[in-house]
Amino acid sequence: MNIGQEVIQQLKEEITESEYNRYIKQLIYDAKKSTSDLAIFYASNALVQNWIQSKYSEKISHLFEINNGSKVSVRITQKNSTERRKTIKKIEKKTSHSLLNPSQIFDNFMVGGSNQFAYSAVKSVSENAGTKYNPLFIYGGVGLGKTHLMQSAGNVFENQGKNVIYTTSEQLLNDFIRHIRNKTMEKFQEKYRKCDVLLIDDIQFLSGKEGIQEEFFHTFEALRGDGKQIIMTADKHPKKIGGLQERLQSRFEWGLVADIQPPELETKIAIIKSKCEINKVKLSSDIINYIATVIDNNVREIEGILSRLQAYSQLMHIDIDLDFTKNALKDQLQEKKKNLSMESITNIVSKDLNIKPSEIRSKGRSKNLVYARRIAIYICRELTQNTMPQLAQYFGMKDHTAISHTIKKINSLIQTDEDFKTKIEELSNKITSS
Repeated sequence: MNIGQEVIQQLKEEITESEYNRYIKQLIYDAKKSTSDLAIFYASNALVQNWIQSKYSEKISHLFEINNGSKVSVRITQKNSTERRKTIKKIEKKTSHSLLNPSQIFDNFMVGGSNQFAYSAVKSVSENAGTKYNPLFIYGGVGLGKTHLMQSAGNVFENQGKNVIYTTSEQLLNDFIRHIRNKTMEKFQEKYRKCDVLLIDDIQFLSGKEGIQEEFFHTFEALRGDGKQIIMTADKHPKKIGGLQERLQSRFEWGLVADIQPPELETKIAIIKSKCEINKVKLSSDIINYIATVIDNNVREIEGILSRLQAYSQLMHIDIDLDFTKNALKDQLQEKKKNLSMESITNIVSKDLNIKPSEIRSKGRSKNLVYARRIAIYICRELTQNTMPQLAQYFGMKDHTAISHTIKKINSLIQTDEDFKTKIEELSNKITSS
């Protein structure tokens, strides 16, 4: 894969799937005519050419700089259809099948308390393939960085000249079925048992599929017996994956099992800042903190939000401020609010502040109770669809005017008391992550 193709693959990770399929996927890099300071790509027609040149030439140039350290000018042009078909065939002939994403590396993985252990484990394995923590099993929720970590190790191994296979369990199963139908199982076995490193994503999807589990057991034994590295990811601990053969389950725990937890607020803020820098989106600290507080932990969701804000801002010719951000995300947040209740929020606040939920809802006026009640009321107002009269009834207050008065006090405290503001952000993050 040449640098132009690598850049296209990296760009795929940073834009929407529809834009990639409609425009970027059609780009062809001319390695022969490109120079150290000029990158030439061919588009299928004038519309695509102009659109990519105006919208993505700077981003493509930035990706070239990241990859080879030098800034290049990007020229999007066209070829006639005959030449284009010849170029496509040449590229298809030369390009080897690889699912590793060259942009997913350790350097751009955001490390925090929630993923430090998993990061350290994968980094250590990438430096000592087959000798330490084999197999390595990483588990955690969707979008927390399992694939990024696995592919980071894969890219290190590939740079070391190792034969690396990265696959999802679904692709592994499809490959298995195809070879059975074609009666070429020896080719399947040779492919997966002769590699130096085997990386399998979402191993939980092998659950209940006896045929592939049987084959994978023998592949696992062969690789580990030869000192070859195996890394797997799943959404849960091996013990909690139902429909998995007991012998496979036990082998998945032979090396090291590492989990990734939802990121704490500081890590989420760092991720957003990093994505803003990559995508050249300018957001104030207040906006970044707001996004980190109200959204889930899925990194892909963060990228989608930034793309949406940037698109709205450009199309509507409006600067991105906090009110604009809240308005742009209101539909998305509305869906989340449906799943949150005042009771669940109060329970989390009370547990964090070591106060009983019944006390928060009481008429007690001690300093600690007033502090906890204010936080619970504010978060319930921000993260649920409940009206002020409903909040007043739940918290035992006289009427909606009492809630309105409390909200004004809270907003004033947020402006003047940094500790209070931080506590609200931390608890809001914990609630939306739970």
